[in-house]
Amino acid sequence: MSNLLIETNNLSFGFKRNNLIIKDINLQIEQGTIYGFLGPNGAGKTTTIRLLLGLLTPQHGAIKIFGRNLSDNPIEIFSETGSLIENPSLYQHLSGFDNLEITRRIKGVSKTRLDEVLQVVKLTKAAKLKVKSYSMGMKQRLGVAIALLSKPKLLILDEPVNGLDPKGMIDMREMLLNLNRDLGTTILVSSHLLSEIEKTATHLGIIHNGSLKYQGTIQELEKLSQTKSYILLETNDANKAASFLQDQYSVKVNDENMLEIDYQNKAQVDAICKKMILEGLNIYQVQVIRHSLEEAFLEMTKN
Repeated sequence: MSNLLIETNNLSFGFKRNNLIIKDINLQIEQGTIYGFLGPNGAGKTTTIRLLLGLLTPQHGAIKIFGRNLSDNPIEIFSETGSLIENPSLYQHLSGFDNLEITRRIKGVSKTRLDEVLQVVKLTKAAKLKVKSYSMGMKQRLGVAIALLSKPKLLILDEPVNGLDPKGMIDMREMLLNLNRDLGTTILVSSHLLSEIEKTATHLGIIHNGSLKYQGTIQELEKLSQTKSYILLETNDANKAASFLQDQYSVKVNDENMLEIDYQNKAQVDAICKKMILEGLNIYQVQVIRHSLEEAFLEMTKN
């Protein structure tokens, strides 16, 4: 039996027939994960999320959530799904508690659930205050509380840290980690901030110009980045060093007359230095230039 909570097959959409915004997206989001949906502004994140929530109809492709076709089972699927798209729609003149109460009545949820979700998002003490007095971070957390009222198995959040200060971002991050760890909630969270996604997500999807450029775990992306790291080495005779190292390593002499050698591991650095010393070469400096996740992201979303 498949462990995929969300699965799309060649999902495509455009407001104009010949101008697709989303192109053959194949999402595979496993149960119990935090899936970071990453991409620059305008990459297609929000459009994809609107398709997953049935707010837009795809031109082509299929969507399965909980193993069921979205087009055939929208009521059953959305009864187990909570969502927040961009900024929450709140009644500013009412308290946080009253905002929750309105949604609770619409959904037919037990009153005991109000105190539970307020505790989860750490708004218990501010529950009776009017929303207009809330900070941006508090409003975002209240929006998440509304999404959590029906105890969803799946939580979909679109740019939940947008506009938050550092404290608000930390609070949101901790809340998502707790929801995933303590309640087993599967979370799809979109963002254009790699640094923030990197601290929460177990899996990652990178979208650019409507196409999925990468999908996998954070660890897999780190390994992919490492393959593009290199050793930068300065010696007294770069050409001589390159000539006897190139049989064993991928090496070149750059414009600054320094060696660039594809990095493998620490043992490789040690072996290269010993070999050069035995050849009578001086080593003035050596460092590993790591290809970071940020650089990998920028490379995938260049132009």
